[in-house]
Amino acid sequence: MLDRPANSIRLFALLLMLLELSRPTFPSPLRPICDLRVLNHFIQEARDAETAMKVCREGCTLSQSVTVPQTSVDFDVWDSKNASEQAQEVQSGVRLLEQALNQLRTSVTNTELHSHIDSSIRNLLSTSAVLRSLNIQEYSPPATTVELEGSWKVSSATELLQVHLNFYVEKCASSCSAHRPVNMMSADLYLATQTAALMSSKPRHCTHAR
Repeated sequence: MLDRPANSIRLFALLLMLLELSRPTFPSPLRPICDLRVLNHFIQEARDAETAMKVCREGCTLSQSVTVPQTSVDFDVWDSKNASEQAQEVQSGVRLLEQALNQLRTSVTNTELHSHIDSSIRNLLSTSAVLRSLNIQEYSPPATTVELEGSWKVSSATELLQVHLNFYVEKCASSCSAHRPVNMMSADLYLATQTAALMSSKPRHCTHAR
């Protein structure tokens, strides 16, 4: 069970995503998730889950292979897509990761790891909820994942949590950066630093992979 501070941080992140909807100058469907304070929170929790998996020695295996999204971003291809296509790509990634993490949740028996997986699933559900609030048609997955373009399979829990982290660092953060004016990014980076300092006694930094 999450403690009260963790719940407060998650609610704060969700609120930031909803407030981001009020910015009329950012046309990307990722706009509510592109507030770097939100990304910093999601990335840090994904990194914490990956770290917990690396030190886990018992009860932390994935029982079967799972399908996950490709996380690299080809900006030329991304920019050629309309808002609906971009939203579907993000939604499909969220959906695949949610299914994969639920499978991992049923496979592992390590209690500490359960807590990290639960947090990761809740963050994905928050992302889905915000995308739905944009009145974007909910993504309907194909009958089989073999038909799903831009996906691949992983067979270990470590690989899965690396993909989950990269989804926010590469797919979301890099896609957001491609659409942001420099001055807006600078302001948000400052706010992200200030917010992160309040969230934890330890400094947290959001690194954008390119």
